[in-house]
Amino acid sequence: MSRWCYPVSVKLLVTGTGGGAGQAVLKSLQNTGYEVIATDGEALGTGLYTTGRGYLIPYASDPGFVDRLLEICAAESVRLVFPGLDAELPVLSRHREAFLRIGTTVVVSDEPVIRLCDDKDLTAQFLSQNGFPAPFTSVLAQCTPETLGFPVILKPKVGGARSKGVRLVRTRPDFAAACSGLDPTGYVVQEWIDGPEYTCGALCLAGKCHGVAVLRRILRDGDTYKAFVETDTGLEGFVARVAEALQPYGSCNFQLRIRDGVPYVFEINARCSGTTHCRTLAGFNEPRMIADFVLHGTPPAFSIRAVSVLRYWKELVVENTLVDEVRTHRTVHGIAGPL
Repeated sequence: MSRWCYPVSVKLLVTGTGGGAGQAVLKSLQNTGYEVIATDGEALGTGLYTTGRGYLIPYASDPGFVDRLLEICAAESVRLVFPGLDAELPVLSRHREAFLRIGTTVVVSDEPVIRLCDDKDLTAQFLSQNGFPAPFTSVLAQCTPETLGFPVILKPKVGGARSKGVRLVRTRPDFAAACSGLDPTGYVVQEWIDGPEYTCGALCLAGKCHGVAVLRRILRDGDTYKAFVETDTGLEGFVARVAEALQPYGSCNFQLRIRDGVPYVFEINARCSGTTHCRTLAGFNEPRMIADFVLHGTPPAFSIRAVSVLRYWKELVVENTLVDEVRTHRTVHGIAGPL
């Protein structure tokens, strides 16, 4: 029997399993007693070949995305859906009731929360309006180099992942060249906070933040390369207060830097993140706690250990016949191996 399958199973579905966030959820749900179905928009999405059952689905921008996901959830009696991609969040939020009608809960926040988190300017406004420290952030079109203190960060106003499109500008003379070719309404200028960087996972259910796990991190190419779990009650309390002001649903990821002892949140992701499994390894399993709470009414419980998480590549060999099956039939039965 696959370690993903159990005699009496409750089925969960994870989307975007070709990417880091979706795979982090898959890893966190291993050996939890839940049967997991993986989906992705690409036939070579790695997670499709790790759970014993996978489906190739349309992209979130495709008009058939929701209908196909509803069809799969109904056929498989899926109880819970964990989105793994930012592009899926607003679509799934708008159609949450359609999933509830077939007995499926989508772990997704309300649309205003998703919109706020996706927009760096709106995020900064929310933080400031609620009395939380935030780096100076402004739409590029409203800035001139004479009004800025350097260094600053240029980043896409909406969306963005793994530091794509992000530019660090250290001096005023470099500003014009760094802005060349950028859409001034589609980018923001953000104050550079010089200090250690943290990624924090908050578990938010029934209007309450039930816990926070704090990771100090080292980045490589925009991804967390090494993470150091810290038990910092002050920082945990700060993130919990921000989370309860925001009111997301499920897991919410807060990225921040600390300067002179003050935490500055610079990005929020209203979903499970690529570091979700790092927190699971430290004793804070967000996907399992969400599933247990939503499906069984079990109060979240955890015990966080201060550990170092060192990431490494792991290869997965997939027979070409399995890949062909996905491309032809848009589904796969069988398992290539664990993540």
